[in-house]
Amino acid sequence: MNPKLPEPAADERAHSDHLAALLREEIAAQGPMPFSRFMERCLYAPGLGYYSAGKAKFGTEGDFVTAPELGTLFARCVARAFEPVLASLGPQADFLELGGGTGAFAEAALLALDVAGRAPRRFMILEPSADLRERQRERLREALPPSLFARVTWLDGPLETPWDGVLFANEVIDALPTTRFTTRDGEVYEEHVVLDGEGRFVRSDRPADSLVGGAVRHVERDLGREFEAGYRSEILPQLPYWVQAVAGTLQHGAMIFADYGYTRGEFYLPERTDGTLRAFYRHRTHADPFLLPGLQDLTASVDFTALAEAGNSAGFGVAAYMPQAQFLLASGMQEFFESDYFALDDEAARYRLAQEVKKLTLPEEMGERFQVMMFAKGIDAAALPAGVMAADQGSRL
Repeated sequence: MNPKLPEPAADERAHSDHLAALLREEIAAQGPMPFSRFMERCLYAPGLGYYSAGKAKFGTEGDFVTAPELGTLFARCVARAFEPVLASLGPQADFLELGGGTGAFAEAALLALDVAGRAPRRFMILEPSADLRERQRERLREALPPSLFARVTWLDGPLETPWDGVLFANEVIDALPTTRFTTRDGEVYEEHVVLDGEGRFVRSDRPADSLVGGAVRHVERDLGREFEAGYRSEILPQLPYWVQAVAGTLQHGAMIFADYGYTRGEFYLPERTDGTLRAFYRHRTHADPFLLPGLQDLTASVDFTALAEAGNSAGFGVAAYMPQAQFLLASGMQEFFESDYFALDDEAARYRLAQEVKKLTLPEEMGERFQVMMFAKGIDAAALPAGVMAADQGSRL
């Protein structure tokens, strides 16, 4: 155990040991496990994976804090950005959120859209975790007026029939099981997980298949350079298929993705020789993905150029791309902050509100580390938020 990390409780240790034993059994039976498979099992194994078990994930009691957990400002800005799109689509427009977290975003966004007269016909949450789904349901049932709660529905999988509306995802792509690769002697290798002589998880590189190799060569061509021998990083060869699956049936509308990441040139900087993979455990970040399977979040930054390509392949156009701070300011954050601030007479509450703004916008916090990308499909440019379009930095892609 890393001495800088808190020691898990006995029941947590047993939970992790159970998942680790299953991973060892699979490796012993089937051979080296692609790291993407290892990450998928650690995060989503039924009843045992990080997002599938009942352990708190978000907030002070969890392992990290997301933007919607800080307060309502983030969700209200996203809702404001979507308002003209929803207005153009009319009363049959739907809202789809991918991965609802604690339900904080859905609560604030629905209330804001209702006040603006733009509440969607349905507010759908695609949530693979049964535990999180129940937490969201309980929260929204208590927080929303019955008429608004009646619009909320949960999905077991992506919509398979055509629909119109908007889609939102915050810190979703970073949790997709990522492929780790390296290069040497002019060849591409995929990182796998094997067991050493004492049964510990260790890294082993194997020749990449055509899908992974082709994805890496595409990146090299786009960068105009080959990766140096020993360079190691992440790639999501499945991203175009994933975007098509979750959004391919959206006929008219817009999507917003918010996540930490970079443009391709920034993601694959020559000096970033070991990629962006990291683990989160009780608000501490470290670099050991093999520690405490099922108890820590595993995540990698997003190549937003790859996301733009995937959106294009699914029939969407990139409407805007920018750091989170610029997106929030272009979507009314100053207005919301001033309104809330002067409505408060409690100095402690005013301080918390100011801290929320700092967390969301300062470069060293979420303001620059997080990026926002907006896609559009089948709608007129006039239906897109003018402030966000004016702040577009898509030329960086």
